[in-house]
Amino acid sequence: MRRFAEACELADIAALRAALDVDAVAVCDGGGMVSAAMSPVCGAEDVAQLAVVLLCGQPDTELTIEAVNGRAGLALRRAGRAVAVVAIKVSGARVAFLWIVLNPTKLSRWHRR
Repeated sequence: MRRFAEACELADIAALRAALDVDAVAVCDGGGMVSAAMSPVCGAEDVAQLAVVLLCGQPDTELTIEAVNGRAGLALRRAGRAVAVVAIKVSGARVAFLWIVLNPTKLSRWHRR
């Protein structure tokens, strides 16, 4: 998971793919309020591409490793306000599943004050 976070910080697509299980799956929750994938994204290549768009290289953001639902996950913040929270399931040494919450209504408790 740390390799995945580091790859996001560097916007390194090859490192993202390497950190993902070949059968990785990502599910997004935009709540109809922000752009998000409408159906699960499957496979390391497509999940890596999704991560690049949603989590990598965004100006003035901070990506931190946080406890999400009792497990290690990620929070992406801009000016202290959460713009994405990612719950991660790891299989072996690779990321197997990402639940990416983008819905602003669900992110309010993640804002830093």
